[in-house]
Amino acid sequence: MASLAQQFTGLRCSPLSSSRFSVKPKKSQKVGAFASPIVSSIADAQTKARLELKQVFEDAYERCRTAPMEGVSFTLDDFQTALEKYDFDSEIGTKVKGTVFCTDNNGALVDITAKSSAYLSVQEASIHKIKHVEEVGIVPGLREEFVIIGELEADDSLVLSLRSIQYELAWERCRQLQAEDVVVKGKIVGGNKGGVVASVEGLRGFVPFSQISSKSTAEELLDKELPLKFVEVDEEQTRLVLSNRKAMADSQAQLGIGSVVLGTVQSLKPYGAFIDIGGVNGLLHVSQISHDRVSDIATVLQPGDTLKVMILSHDRERGRVSLSTKKLEPTPGDMIRNPTLVFEKAEEMAQTFRQRIAQAEAMARADMLRFQPESGLSLSGDGELGPFTSDLPPEGLDLSDVPEAEGS
Repeated sequence: MASLAQQFTGLRCSPLSSSRFSVKPKKSQKVGAFASPIVSSIADAQTKARLELKQVFEDAYERCRTAPMEGVSFTLDDFQTALEKYDFDSEIGTKVKGTVFCTDNNGALVDITAKSSAYLSVQEASIHKIKHVEEVGIVPGLREEFVIIGELEADDSLVLSLRSIQYELAWERCRQLQAEDVVVKGKIVGGNKGGVVASVEGLRGFVPFSQISSKSTAEELLDKELPLKFVEVDEEQTRLVLSNRKAMADSQAQLGIGSVVLGTVQSLKPYGAFIDIGGVNGLLHVSQISHDRVSDIATVLQPGDTLKVMILSHDRERGRVSLSTKKLEPTPGDMIRNPTLVFEKAEEMAQTFRQRIAQAEAMARADMLRFQPESGLSLSGDGELGPFTSDLPPEGLDLSDVPEAEGS
């Protein structure tokens, strides 16, 4: 064995070939290693964008610090002008334009371009009493002129009014109506021992009992409408005095005998019916209803009925007007059997009546002129009035044979 070992001692063995037996290590590969160029490109773009945005902010900061108004067309003067354009005087009594944008049971909110919205209460929305602002057309979107009457301490918002503006316009309207001497309708809304209170143009006027044509009490006139004329219109003293008598005098002046007017039955009495003809009470006597006998007025007329009547007489001093439908009947008894026909033919029948009246008056005047030659007029043979011409002999008439007038 030893000899065998000795035989190999001198032998030199060559090293093992690395090319034949060694395993070359593989390069490590990361997941997604195939996309690495794209990721790198995106990362570079994001970095570039951040840098550009940073530069924009830095440039803007520098401009604000060194030249804040550079490149800006809206200058400080323009800003001041804009403030003055939308600024307004908020003192009490100032009138402002505003737009309603909200309403509720208590009132409305109005945009008047102030720092806060303004408030319009339901009490200040109209000169008349209302329960909701929409009753007088105050709805969102309405643009109107208001007047400032106060300020709410809670939020410094302004309090507006339409009532104050309407109040001024009502006084102006009353002054105009007084100057034109116009008759107006007034509703009686109250009264006291001296007279009644009437609502005219939204204002409350006083009508003394001495200026009321009828002898009605305040309770009887309540809620009724009366024709009125203005006696005194004083806004400073808030005095508005009216007269029913003056209005009635004008109405009665237009009541010519024989004219046909429209009336409403007010009440029935055993002796006739009282008819309201434009604020004037006239009496349609039972004997003037029809040519036929009327035993019960209620069978022909009822309170509230509207009818045409003719003026028979008018006593202005006593304020009495006598009416007739009898004179308007085409055929006797039509007012009982066919009142519609009577009203249709009313103007035609009244014209015939007026012609008969005119003829009677002409004959009466002619008879008077026969005995009053000093009037300067005479009646010709044709019945025409003309200048007086005397056919008397120069020596005059012989009146010796004229008998004395006999007693009646």
